[in-house]
Amino acid sequence: MKRIVAVIKPHKIDDAKAALGQAGVPGMTLAEVRGFGRQKGHKELYRGAEYTVNLIPKLRLEIVVADDMAEKVTEALCTSCKSGTLGDGKIFVESLDDAVRVRTGEAGEAAL
Repeated sequence: MKRIVAVIKPHKIDDAKAALGQAGVPGMTLAEVRGFGRQKGHKELYRGAEYTVNLIPKLRLEIVVADDMAEKVTEALCTSCKSGTLGDGKIFVESLDDAVRVRTGEAGEAAL
């Protein structure tokens, strides 16, 4: 099994959900996060005062899939979340040893 962690721009979530649905992903976990990378933040103007936003709001998606689906899911996320500008995000693919469905006790890919 693989765990795919994607950090994307918040306004791309609808596109990402649609692409994941078409790729056959049954579910995902979503969290609002803040951070920075090469973007290094930006300046904003509020009531005439300029201030720097160092931590940019992003969304973190976590998806667990069978090994054979990982490449398809990664490609779907890349295609749907790409705008071509700085700060589009990152995708991390990790190997996952096991998963257990709490309600039934099913383990491995059956738990997905």
